[in-house]
Amino acid sequence: MTVAAMGRSHELERALAPWTLGPLALRNRVIKSATNEGMAPGGVPTQALVQHHRSMAAGGVGLTTVAYCAIEPDGRTFPDQVVLDAATVRYLRVLTDAVHAENGAVSAQLTHGGAFNFLPALSTKYPFSASGGFNPAGALSGRLFKTAMNRGDMDRIAADFAAAARRARDAGFDAVEIHMGHGYLLSQFLSPVYNRRRDGYGGSAEERARYPVEVLRAVLEAVGRTMAVACKISMYEGHKAGATVDDAIVTARALSAAGAHLLVLSSGMNVEAPWHIFGNPMPRSAMEGQGSRLMKLAAGLLEWRQPRLAFREMYNLEAARGIRGAVATPLAYLGGAKSVAGIEQALRDGFDAVVMGRALIHQPDLLKAFAAGTATTSGCTACNECIATMYTPAGTRCVLTTKDNPAPNRMPACP
Repeated sequence: MTVAAMGRSHELERALAPWTLGPLALRNRVIKSATNEGMAPGGVPTQALVQHHRSMAAGGVGLTTVAYCAIEPDGRTFPDQVVLDAATVRYLRVLTDAVHAENGAVSAQLTHGGAFNFLPALSTKYPFSASGGFNPAGALSGRLFKTAMNRGDMDRIAADFAAAARRARDAGFDAVEIHMGHGYLLSQFLSPVYNRRRDGYGGSAEERARYPVEVLRAVLEAVGRTMAVACKISMYEGHKAGATVDDAIVTARALSAAGAHLLVLSSGMNVEAPWHIFGNPMPRSAMEGQGSRLMKLAAGLLEWRQPRLAFREMYNLEAARGIRGAVATPLAYLGGAKSVAGIEQALRDGFDAVVMGRALIHQPDLLKAFAAGTATTSGCTACNECIATMYTPAGTRCVLTTKDNPAPNRMPACP
């Protein structure tokens, strides 16, 4: 045992020890969260995307998550996002091979934006959502209405999630994370604001969770014996009439009963309360996105609405404890973990894994520093400027530690 190891707490030792997640053996319990990378111009994964996730694996995380892999073209939020189709598999195989070469594992986040998208064109007149009518999220892009999914639409989208999971497996991914939070399609079913259905898929929290559970079951049937399957949820939406922790407990129990291998516990909504995703306000440059007039107007309104919310480490801990007390399924804590003390707290409180985002963008080898005892906390200031860099030619980076270098983001991951 090294001198550094002798000084570690029991909780940190557990966090750094091998762990089994469903059918997947991981080298530790630390997960790099899905943070939109902005590294797939035209939908093509680039060398920048490969290097981003290679660096996370080289830095020691057990599992790194490729953000926002749309299950179909209409499921993107922006044109420059990965669609998990047959043409993309060879590019993503380069990425997964790079992560595996660093002895890490890699997950694909399966997503459909539903009514939250900024695409120039759709295959349907209006975007899909749980319910039709006025589209608050679409007000940012001029898409003011949405269409309620019928039974056929629901079956097709569930099948698309399953097909995307199989393609992720073909591309070499070890796990998939179904995004059910932050205002995307599946969280639109979970939200009492977005979901006004009267067909058994809306009303109570149990009924609102029915369709996300159906999607989970389809994915588990497709790949659940060969890949770990996680679900990411918002424990609370953080705005008036939005879903609460009590609603999330119902959702977590339903997903647990359906066989999810892991629940990733996040918070907030992209449009209504993005500050709760990050635990503090976002810079206006991040809210303006790609800079349309409507986006700039919306950014001004959101900036005005943002509460005076000071970042504090482990800002989701109280809400997450409520979920922990309600289900036996493995849970991953997400929300401001940036130090050895934060990791230790999560393990003491019974969480099975710790998910980190901004701290690892700031310093990809942070976990190695923790393990060696050369650092106890991240230098990340939670300035959130990394969110705005998603829209720049170089893609997501920490403005404090990484120089702007767009060249790798112009080169496809493979010829």
